[in-house]
Amino acid sequence: MVENTARLKQVTKVTLVGFFTNLLLSVGKIMAGMIGKSGAMLADGIHSLSDFVTDIIVMVFIRASSKERDRDHHYGHGKFETFATMLISFGLMVVGLGIFWTGLKEVISALKGEIITQPGMIALIAALVSILFKEGLYWYTIKTGKRINSSAVVANAWHHRSDAFSSVGTAIGISGAIFLGEKWRVLDPIASIIVSFFIVKVAWDLANPSVKELLENSLPKKVEDEITAIIQGVSGVKACHNLRTRKIGNYFAIEVHVKVDKELSVEAAHMIATEVERQLRDKYGRQTHIGVHIEPYYERVHETVSAPLNNR
Repeated sequence: MVENTARLKQVTKVTLVGFFTNLLLSVGKIMAGMIGKSGAMLADGIHSLSDFVTDIIVMVFIRASSKERDRDHHYGHGKFETFATMLISFGLMVVGLGIFWTGLKEVISALKGEIITQPGMIALIAALVSILFKEGLYWYTIKTGKRINSSAVVANAWHHRSDAFSSVGTAIGISGAIFLGEKWRVLDPIASIIVSFFIVKVAWDLANPSVKELLENSLPKKVEDEITAIIQGVSGVKACHNLRTRKIGNYFAIEVHVKVDKELSVEAAHMIATEVERQLRDKYGRQTHIGVHIEPYYERVHETVSAPLNNR
């Protein structure tokens, strides 16, 4: 419980920093877009507003995922965080596709001979300030997310960086429009289209593992092999099979059948199961859900550790 409380405090702190930074940047960029007559900067400001939604999602769902197991959630609330990560990734994808569509329409208009309005210098300054602040916010958030092993915080960090990417494209387009002349104003929508691909890719990279977890995918084979090696190394374990694994938020769920000498007492067999649990928790964390089913081992049955793992 103490561990969950400390983690929650760190998540709340990093999210609040992002929340108020986004507030200042969004208001500043929208005002700069209106004053500087820059549609790209106005869109960039609206893009920043989407970060408010993700910040709120992170705070609400991380708080929910930090709750202990209860009568209605025997495996804890870890998947609330996974669900939040999925929502953030889908939000990123929508933002990326929106930026792409807006940029494409502007490029088509320019090709038809329509003149794109030249933005003011205040829009360029706002874009550069946004890049600096959002990139700094990205590094601060992602370091915290990795330190506390929170996929939702890491996802939110990438949302900050997507805003920085968006501002880079905006800055390039505004610079071209201001310094290279009227025909180069099309650089703004072209740059935004390029940036949109990066945003969609990041969204996909975040969504893929979250969706897999929600669909109860097993842990990677490398991790399962490691789990098997740990179990096999416990004194008294003759064999193991029927290994089942999955991820619940930021911790693992492991269920396995362990075979021990059939002559052992119930108490002795229980001690072996307890040692299996202890070693797995030492490796994967105190909150790891572990279920060990003890079975008798018979010498006449030629059992191996690897073959039974395919029987899942």
